[in-house]
Amino acid sequence: MARWLFKEEPETYSFADLEHDGSTTWTGVTNALAQKHLRTVKKGDLVFFYATGKLKSVVGVMEVAADPTPDPTDTSGKCVAVTVKPLRQLAAPVSLTTIKADKAFASWELVKQARLSVMPVPDDLWARIEALGAE
Repeated sequence: MARWLFKEEPETYSFADLEHDGSTTWTGVTNALAQKHLRTVKKGDLVFFYATGKLKSVVGVMEVAADPTPDPTDTSGKCVAVTVKPLRQLAAPVSLTTIKADKAFASWELVKQARLSVMPVPDDLWARIEALGAE
């Protein structure tokens, strides 16, 4: 099982929206590297929901409910999308400021490639965010 981080504008679609809906198809990812990552996502993988915009925080945990399928919003037919379902909200959001202040995260894509919307999360960093989110 792999672990990921997906970013979304909470004004567009929030973790609360996901909890209300029960699942959603993660569409609209067009960046080539983000699409490369999205193509390797598998059913059962875990995903951090990262709220962008003013929040800039990891706020929840999702599970991938289905392997990638063609993105229905992509008219070119080149992009994929995945269905996710909510697992739980973190007890405390883990802000980008907190992540950047922790040297353990220095080489992670969230810090180095701020605009990347889908990225892998190494096991050690996943555990660190889980710990920070439980505080």
